[in-house]
Amino acid sequence: MPKRNFSWKNKRVLVTGACGFIGSHLAERLAAAGARVRALVFYHPQGSWGWLDSLPGETLATLEVVPGDVRDAQAMRQAVKGMDAVFHLAALIGIPYSYHAPESYVDTNVKGTLNVLLAARDLGTPRLLVTSTSEVYGTAKFVPIDESHPLQGQSPYSATKIGADRLAESFFRSFSLPVTTVRPFNTYGPRQSSRAVIPTIITQLLAGHREIRLGSLEPTRDFVYVKDTVEGFVRIAESETSLGEEINIATGTEISVGELAGELIRQINPKARIVCEKRRIRPENGEVERLCGSNDKIRRLTGWQPRTSLEKGLEETIHWFAGNGNGDSRKAHLYHI
Repeated sequence: MPKRNFSWKNKRVLVTGACGFIGSHLAERLAAAGARVRALVFYHPQGSWGWLDSLPGETLATLEVVPGDVRDAQAMRQAVKGMDAVFHLAALIGIPYSYHAPESYVDTNVKGTLNVLLAARDLGTPRLLVTSTSEVYGTAKFVPIDESHPLQGQSPYSATKIGADRLAESFFRSFSLPVTTVRPFNTYGPRQSSRAVIPTIITQLLAGHREIRLGSLEPTRDFVYVKDTVEGFVRIAESETSLGEEINIATGTEISVGELAGELIRQINPKARIVCEKRRIRPENGEVERLCGSNDKIRRLTGWQPRTSLEKGLEETIHWFAGNGNGDSRKAHLYHI
Protein backbone atom coordinates (compact mmCIF):
# COMPACT_ATOMS: atom_id res chain seq x y z
CA MET A 1 0.00 0.00 0.00
CA PRO A 2 1.38 3.47 -0.93
CA LYS A 3 2.64 5.50 2.03
CA ARG A 4 0.63 8.58 3.01
CA ASN A 5 2.81 11.47 4.11
CA PHE A 6 0.81 14.26 2.49
CA SER A 7 -0.67 17.06 4.61
CA TRP A 8 -3.56 19.31 3.60
CA LYS A 9 -2.78 21.73 6.43
CA ASN A 10 -3.02 25.31 5.04
CA LYS A 11 -3.14 24.07 1.46
CA ARG A 12 -5.20 26.46 -0.70
CA VAL A 13 -7.86 24.36 -2.41
CA LEU A 14 -10.69 25.23 -4.80
CA VAL A 15 -13.78 23.00 -5.05
CA THR A 16 -16.07 23.89 -7.95
CA GLY A 17 -19.63 22.68 -7.50
CA ALA A 18 -19.17 22.88 -3.73
CA CYS A 19 -22.87 23.63 -3.30
CA GLY A 20 -23.78 20.19 -4.65
CA PHE A 21 -24.03 16.67 -3.30
CA ILE A 22 -20.47 15.34 -3.62
CA GLY A 23 -18.92 18.81 -3.66
CA SER A 24 -20.30 19.77 -0.26
CA HIS A 25 -19.01 16.54 1.29
CA LEU A 26 -15.60 17.08 -0.32
CA ALA A 27 -15.34 20.69 0.89
CA GLU A 28 -16.26 19.50 4.39
CA ARG A 29 -13.65 16.71 4.27
CA LEU A 30 -10.87 19.02 3.09
CA ALA A 31 -11.70 21.67 5.67
CA ALA A 32 -11.54 19.01 8.40
CA ALA A 33 -8.05 18.11 7.11
CA GLY A 34 -6.90 21.70 7.62
CA ALA A 35 -7.08 22.93 4.02
CA ARG A 36 -8.01 26.53 3.23
CA VAL A 37 -11.01 25.78 1.05
CA ARG A 38 -12.41 28.16 -1.54
CA ALA A 39 -15.89 26.83 -2.33
CA LEU A 40 -17.31 27.87 -5.69
CA VAL A 41 -21.12 27.86 -5.61
CA PHE A 42 -23.59 28.63 -8.37
CA TYR A 43 -24.84 32.19 -7.93
CA HIS A 44 -28.32 32.39 -6.43
CA PRO A 45 -30.10 35.76 -6.00
CA GLN A 46 -31.43 34.67 -2.60
CA GLY A 47 -27.92 33.98 -1.37
CA SER A 48 -28.29 30.21 -1.16
CA TRP A 49 -25.07 28.20 -0.94
CA GLY A 50 -26.83 24.91 -1.63
CA TRP A 51 -25.84 22.03 0.63
CA LEU A 52 -23.08 24.10 2.21
CA ASP A 53 -25.86 25.84 4.14
CA SER A 54 -26.42 22.58 6.01
CA LEU A 55 -22.85 22.36 7.33
CA PRO A 56 -22.11 23.13 11.00
CA GLY A 57 -21.43 26.81 11.61
CA GLU A 58 -17.86 26.19 12.72
CA THR A 59 -17.13 24.36 9.45
CA LEU A 60 -18.86 26.95 7.28
CA ALA A 61 -16.88 29.71 8.96
CA THR A 62 -13.62 28.17 7.69
CA LEU A 63 -14.72 28.21 4.03
CA GLU A 64 -14.24 31.03 1.54
CA VAL A 65 -17.52 30.77 -0.36
CA VAL A 66 -17.38 32.36 -3.81
CA PRO A 67 -20.46 32.66 -6.08
CA GLY A 68 -19.66 32.00 -9.72
CA ASP A 69 -20.33 30.06 -12.88
CA VAL A 70 -17.89 27.74 -14.66
CA ARG A 71 -19.24 29.03 -17.98
CA ASP A 72 -17.63 32.41 -17.17
CA ALA A 73 -13.94 32.19 -18.17
CA GLN A 74 -12.89 35.32 -16.26
CA ALA A 75 -14.68 34.14 -13.12
CA MET A 76 -12.78 30.85 -13.34
CA ARG A 77 -9.44 32.64 -13.60
CA GLN A 78 -10.24 34.56 -10.44
CA ALA A 79 -11.41 31.42 -8.63
CA VAL A 80 -8.37 29.33 -9.64
CA LYS A 81 -5.81 32.06 -8.93
CA GLY A 82 -3.47 31.22 -6.05
CA MET A 83 -4.73 27.66 -5.52
CA ASP A 84 -2.47 24.72 -4.68
CA ALA A 85 -5.11 22.27 -5.89
CA VAL A 86 -8.40 22.43 -7.78
CA PHE A 87 -11.17 19.83 -7.57
CA HIS A 88 -13.51 20.47 -10.52
CA LEU A 89 -16.93 18.97 -9.76
CA ALA A 90 -19.32 21.61 -11.15
CA ALA A 91 -21.54 20.09 -13.85
CA LEU A 92 -25.05 19.48 -15.04
CA ILE A 93 -25.60 15.84 -14.13
CA GLY A 94 -29.25 14.85 -14.60
CA ILE A 95 -29.43 12.36 -17.45
CA PRO A 96 -33.17 12.71 -18.27
CA TYR A 97 -32.90 16.51 -18.43
CA SER A 98 -30.01 16.22 -20.89
CA TYR A 99 -32.47 14.82 -23.44
CA HIS A 100 -34.47 18.05 -23.13
CA ALA A 101 -31.63 20.59 -22.92
CA PRO A 102 -28.44 19.19 -24.49
CA GLU A 103 -26.99 22.60 -25.38
CA SER A 104 -26.92 23.64 -21.73
CA TYR A 105 -24.92 20.48 -20.95
CA VAL A 106 -22.36 21.37 -23.62
CA ASP A 107 -22.05 24.89 -22.21
CA THR A 108 -21.55 23.76 -18.62
CA ASN A 109 -19.82 20.39 -18.90
CA VAL A 110 -17.58 20.96 -21.93
CA LYS A 111 -17.04 24.71 -22.11
CA GLY A 112 -17.06 25.01 -18.31
CA THR A 113 -14.36 22.36 -18.01
CA LEU A 114 -12.37 24.05 -20.75
CA ASN A 115 -12.47 27.31 -18.76
CA VAL A 116 -11.12 25.54 -15.67
CA LEU A 117 -8.37 23.80 -17.70
CA LEU A 118 -7.30 27.07 -19.33
CA ALA A 119 -7.21 28.89 -16.01
CA ALA A 120 -5.18 26.10 -14.38
CA ARG A 121 -2.74 26.00 -17.30
CA ASP A 122 -2.25 29.76 -17.51
CA LEU A 123 -1.91 30.24 -13.75
CA GLY A 124 0.39 27.24 -13.18
CA THR A 125 -1.92 25.36 -10.82
CA PRO A 126 0.10 22.50 -9.24
CA ARG A 127 -2.76 19.98 -9.09
CA LEU A 128 -6.11 19.59 -10.87
CA LEU A 129 -8.74 16.86 -10.63
CA VAL A 130 -11.52 16.81 -13.24
CA THR A 131 -14.62 14.83 -12.37
CA SER A 132 -15.91 12.34 -14.92
CA THR A 133 -18.63 9.70 -14.51
CA SER A 134 -19.08 5.98 -15.05
CA GLU A 135 -21.80 6.87 -17.59
CA VAL A 136 -19.04 7.57 -20.14
CA TYR A 137 -18.53 3.81 -20.49
CA GLY A 138 -22.08 3.12 -21.61
CA THR A 139 -23.43 -0.40 -21.22
CA ALA A 140 -20.58 -2.64 -20.11
CA LYS A 141 -18.85 -4.63 -22.84
CA PHE A 142 -16.97 -6.48 -20.09
CA VAL A 143 -16.99 -6.42 -16.29
CA PRO A 144 -15.57 -5.27 -14.11
CA ILE A 145 -15.11 -2.13 -16.20
CA ASP A 146 -11.54 -0.89 -16.03
CA GLU A 147 -10.15 2.37 -17.37
CA SER A 148 -9.31 0.80 -20.75
CA HIS A 149 -13.01 0.13 -21.47
CA PRO A 150 -14.29 1.89 -24.62
CA LEU A 151 -16.27 5.10 -24.13
CA GLN A 152 -19.80 5.36 -25.48
CA GLY A 153 -22.12 8.36 -25.31
CA GLN A 154 -25.57 6.91 -24.65
CA SER A 155 -27.04 10.23 -23.49
CA PRO A 156 -26.22 13.89 -24.20
CA TYR A 157 -24.99 14.05 -20.60
CA SER A 158 -22.47 11.24 -21.03
CA ALA A 159 -21.39 12.63 -24.39
CA THR A 160 -20.51 15.98 -22.81
CA LYS A 161 -18.57 14.25 -20.04
CA ILE A 162 -16.62 12.25 -22.63
CA GLY A 163 -15.80 15.55 -24.31
CA ALA A 164 -14.61 17.04 -21.02
CA ASP A 165 -12.50 13.94 -20.29
CA ARG A 166 -10.78 14.17 -23.66
CA LEU A 167 -10.10 17.87 -23.14
CA ALA A 168 -8.44 17.06 -19.81
CA GLU A 169 -6.34 14.37 -21.51
CA SER A 170 -5.29 16.83 -24.23
CA PHE A 171 -4.16 19.42 -21.69
CA PHE A 172 -2.01 16.81 -19.96
CA ARG A 173 -0.46 15.64 -23.23
CA SER A 174 -0.19 19.04 -24.94
CA PHE A 175 0.68 21.32 -22.03
CA SER A 176 1.88 18.91 -19.28
CA LEU A 177 -0.96 20.14 -17.06
CA PRO A 178 -0.89 18.12 -13.81
CA VAL A 179 -4.46 16.86 -14.20
CA THR A 180 -6.17 13.59 -13.28
CA THR A 181 -9.60 12.50 -14.48
CA VAL A 182 -11.60 10.98 -11.61
CA ARG A 183 -14.40 8.63 -12.64
CA PRO A 184 -16.82 7.88 -9.78
CA PHE A 185 -19.41 5.18 -10.24
CA ASN A 186 -22.90 5.74 -8.81
CA THR A 187 -22.40 7.77 -5.66
CA TYR A 188 -25.23 7.91 -3.12
CA GLY A 189 -25.82 9.13 0.42
CA PRO A 190 -27.03 12.13 2.43
CA ARG A 191 -27.73 15.32 0.42
CA GLN A 192 -28.26 13.53 -2.88
CA SER A 193 -30.84 15.03 -5.23
CA SER A 194 -34.30 13.51 -5.26
CA ARG A 195 -33.96 12.92 -9.03
CA ALA A 196 -31.48 10.04 -8.38
CA VAL A 197 -32.81 6.51 -8.03
CA ILE A 198 -32.04 5.88 -4.34
CA PRO A 199 -33.61 9.14 -3.08
CA THR A 200 -36.53 8.57 -5.47
CA ILE A 201 -37.30 5.25 -3.80
CA ILE A 202 -36.63 6.46 -0.25
CA THR A 203 -38.78 9.59 -0.48
CA GLN A 204 -41.71 7.65 -1.90
CA LEU A 205 -41.46 5.09 0.88
CA LEU A 206 -41.08 7.69 3.64
CA ALA A 207 -44.10 9.54 2.26
CA GLY A 208 -46.14 6.39 2.90
CA HIS A 209 -46.65 5.36 -0.71
CA ARG A 210 -47.54 1.70 -1.19
CA GLU A 211 -46.74 1.82 -4.92
CA ILE A 212 -43.14 2.79 -5.65
CA ARG A 213 -42.95 4.22 -9.17
CA LEU A 214 -39.77 3.46 -11.13
CA GLY A 215 -38.51 3.04 -14.67
CA SER A 216 -36.51 0.03 -15.84
CA LEU A 217 -35.72 -2.48 -13.08
CA GLU A 218 -33.13 -4.61 -14.91
CA PRO A 219 -30.17 -2.19 -15.22
CA THR A 220 -27.38 -2.77 -12.72
CA ARG A 221 -25.22 -0.16 -11.01
CA ASP A 222 -22.11 -0.05 -8.83
CA PHE A 223 -23.13 2.11 -5.86
CA VAL A 224 -20.43 3.92 -3.84
CA TYR A 225 -21.23 5.65 -0.55
CA VAL A 226 -20.45 9.35 -0.72
CA LYS A 227 -17.83 9.36 2.05
CA ASP A 228 -15.95 6.61 0.20
CA THR A 229 -16.15 8.60 -3.05
CA VAL A 230 -14.81 11.72 -1.33
CA GLU A 231 -11.96 9.73 0.21
CA GLY A 232 -11.13 8.51 -3.29
CA PHE A 233 -10.84 12.10 -4.52
CA VAL A 234 -8.56 13.01 -1.62
CA ARG A 235 -6.31 9.98 -2.07
CA ILE A 236 -5.98 10.60 -5.81
CA ALA A 237 -5.05 14.26 -5.23
CA GLU A 238 -2.35 13.16 -2.81
CA SER A 239 -0.81 10.71 -5.29
CA GLU A 240 1.93 11.86 -7.67
CA THR A 241 1.59 8.61 -9.62
CA SER A 242 -1.96 9.53 -10.65
CA LEU A 243 -0.93 12.48 -12.86
CA GLY A 244 -2.34 12.17 -16.38
CA GLU A 245 -4.40 9.11 -15.42
CA GLU A 246 -8.09 8.28 -15.61
CA ILE A 247 -9.12 6.55 -12.39
CA ASN A 248 -12.33 4.76 -11.39
CA ILE A 249 -13.84 5.04 -7.93
CA ALA A 250 -15.89 1.84 -7.72
CA THR A 251 -16.73 -1.01 -5.35
CA GLY A 252 -16.46 -3.78 -7.94
CA THR A 253 -19.98 -5.04 -7.14
CA GLU A 254 -23.31 -4.45 -8.85
CA ILE A 255 -27.00 -4.60 -7.98
CA SER A 256 -30.05 -4.22 -10.22
CA VAL A 257 -32.47 -1.35 -9.71
CA GLY A 258 -35.17 -3.89 -8.86
CA GLU A 259 -33.02 -5.59 -6.22
CA LEU A 260 -32.05 -2.19 -4.81
CA ALA A 261 -35.70 -1.18 -4.53
CA GLY A 262 -36.43 -4.48 -2.81
CA GLU A 263 -33.74 -3.80 -0.19
CA LEU A 264 -35.08 -0.31 0.51
CA ILE A 265 -38.63 -1.64 0.73
CA ARG A 266 -37.40 -4.25 3.20
CA GLN A 267 -35.77 -1.60 5.37
CA ILE A 268 -38.62 0.94 5.28
CA ASN A 269 -41.98 -0.64 4.42
CA PRO A 270 -42.18 -4.33 3.43
CA LYS A 271 -45.81 -3.88 2.34
CA ALA A 272 -44.92 -1.61 -0.57
CA ARG A 273 -44.66 -2.86 -4.15
CA ILE A 274 -42.95 -1.63 -7.30
CA VAL A 275 -44.81 -0.16 -10.29
CA CYS A 276 -42.99 0.54 -13.56
CA GLU A 277 -43.89 3.82 -15.28
CA LYS A 278 -43.25 4.21 -19.00
CA ARG A 279 -42.35 7.91 -18.71
CA ARG A 280 -39.46 7.05 -16.39
CA ILE A 281 -37.84 4.72 -18.94
CA ARG A 282 -34.94 6.19 -20.93
CA PRO A 283 -35.10 6.34 -24.75
CA GLU A 284 -34.40 3.15 -26.66
CA ASN A 285 -30.63 2.56 -26.87
CA GLY A 286 -30.13 5.31 -24.29
CA GLU A 287 -30.29 3.13 -21.18
CA VAL A 288 -26.99 1.95 -19.76
CA GLU A 289 -27.87 -1.62 -18.89
CA ARG A 290 -24.89 -2.64 -16.79
CA LEU A 291 -22.23 -0.81 -14.77
CA CYS A 292 -19.76 -2.56 -12.49
CA GLY A 293 -16.37 -0.96 -12.05
CA SER A 294 -12.88 -2.21 -11.42
CA ASN A 295 -11.05 -0.48 -8.56
CA ASP A 296 -7.71 -2.21 -9.17
CA LYS A 297 -6.06 0.99 -10.40
CA ILE A 298 -7.08 3.25 -7.52
CA ARG A 299 -6.11 0.57 -5.00
CA ARG A 300 -2.69 0.18 -6.63
CA LEU A 301 -1.95 3.90 -6.96
CA THR A 302 -3.43 5.21 -3.70
CA GLY A 303 -4.33 2.35 -1.38
CA TRP A 304 -8.01 3.42 -1.41
CA GLN A 305 -10.73 0.88 -0.82
CA PRO A 306 -14.46 1.20 -0.08
CA ARG A 307 -15.29 1.13 3.63
CA THR A 308 -19.09 1.25 3.64
CA SER A 309 -21.27 -1.73 2.68
CA LEU A 310 -24.36 -1.04 0.59
CA GLU A 311 -26.64 -2.18 3.41
CA LYS A 312 -24.97 0.17 5.91
CA GLY A 313 -24.84 3.04 3.43
CA LEU A 314 -28.54 2.69 2.67
CA GLU A 315 -29.33 2.67 6.39
CA GLU A 316 -27.45 5.94 6.87
CA THR A 317 -29.06 7.47 3.79
CA ILE A 318 -32.55 6.51 4.95
CA HIS A 319 -31.82 7.98 8.37
CA TRP A 320 -30.70 11.26 6.83
CA PHE A 321 -33.72 11.57 4.55
CA ALA A 322 -36.06 10.73 7.41
CA GLY A 323 -34.58 13.48 9.57
CA ASN A 324 -33.46 16.10 7.10
CA GLY A 325 -34.09 15.49 3.46
CA ASN A 326 -37.58 14.11 2.99
CA GLY A 327 -38.73 17.54 1.83
CA ASP A 328 -42.26 18.09 0.53
CA SER A 329 -44.00 14.71 0.66
CA ARG A 330 -46.54 16.04 -1.87
CA LYS A 331 -43.79 15.82 -4.53
CA ALA A 332 -42.52 12.34 -3.69
CA HIS A 333 -44.54 10.76 -6.50
CA LEU A 334 -43.30 13.18 -9.16
CA TYR A 335 -40.76 12.25 -11.79
CA HIS A 336 -37.89 14.70 -11.39
CA ILE A 337 -35.85 14.95 -14.59
